[in-house]
Amino acid sequence: LMSKRWAMSEEELVKRINFLSKKSKQEGLNDIEKQEQKNLRQEYVNRFKNNLRQQLDNIKIQKN
Repeated sequence: LMSKRWAMSEEELVKRINFLSKKSKQEGLNDIEKQEQKNLRQEYVNRFKNNLRQQLDNIKIQKN
């Protein structure tokens, strides 16, 4: 499962997170799905942090 998550595009990751969220509200999730949801959400947060960090690292401050 770990390698599959890394291979997911951000769009696929968000779609799966949203699917599990909707299913959770409608009918509930089994233990495996709950763990997957937790893992996917953490993966999303990690990617967001890494992207933000990269953007901040690329900012150059110019002195006038």
